[in-house]
Amino acid sequence: MYKIVKKKELTTNIYLMEVEAKRVAKSCEPGQFVIVRMDEEGERIPLTICDYNRATGTVTIVFQTVGAATKMMADLNEGDAFQDFVGPLGCASELVSEDLDALKQKKILFVAGGVGAAPVYPQVKWLHEHGVDADVIVGSKTQSLLILEKEMEAVAGNLYVTTDDGSYGRSGMVTQTIKDLVAEGKQYDLCIAIGPMIMMKFVCLLTKELNIPTVVSLNPIMVDGTGMCGACRVTVGGKVKFACVDGPEFDGHEVNFDEAMRRQQIYKTAEGRAMLALEEGDTHHGGCGNCNS
Repeated sequence: MYKIVKKKELTTNIYLMEVEAKRVAKSCEPGQFVIVRMDEEGERIPLTICDYNRATGTVTIVFQTVGAATKMMADLNEGDAFQDFVGPLGCASELVSEDLDALKQKKILFVAGGVGAAPVYPQVKWLHEHGVDADVIVGSKTQSLLILEKEMEAVAGNLYVTTDDGSYGRSGMVTQTIKDLVAEGKQYDLCIAIGPMIMMKFVCLLTKELNIPTVVSLNPIMVDGTGMCGACRVTVGGKVKFACVDGPEFDGHEVNFDEAMRRQQIYKTAEGRAMLALEEGDTHHGGCGNCNS
């Protein structure tokens, strides 16, 4: 069992939990994720690692209540425990394997949308701990939905907060802030964008125009987390990939976002899964028990 040692409601329907998981904490890196399960009958829920402490053996997760399973998770309290806490899974951020001296020469911009601030934070923190300052844009619909601002401010070189409704920080979408920073003379060698699929799509369209290489994390489309269900199938550079086993990070300029978002919607129903199996033929990936392939 994996005990919850800290629980905090960050904002409406978004929660932070710190969980005792020594093996995961010992070996995880920024960009990876875990699968949690509340009990033997519980749903498997993939969640990106928000933070970790190797000394105390704890891993921090952040989640939003979007269905029955996450609602039940939100009802757990400090002292309660998860049946399973499996990880680290997925590939770590490429930043952790780069030459540190070369990394220090790069101008890096992170763009976090909504709950995407959670997987952005450990990467920015890792860079900060290794002497690399990165600019960070955190976007939210309103001020009330903004999360991890103070934590991000402590590790970012420059933090820019923007809200869609203009209730806090800069007004408008994260793409407008990117345009503003470039217009002010900022130059970036790399952009890392994590958030809703639609946000990542438009960030990538803009950064492609600006000739800024961009990495995205496709954790929002993961369901099973092991490559068995096929929900996170995505086309990257014309090739079929699965976010949970091949990613979750990919070259954003190579991702077919329109196809991925369409597939997300279709996958939600039994009829849709059957249609995908027909459309995708031999390349369709099953195994979840919800389709006949």
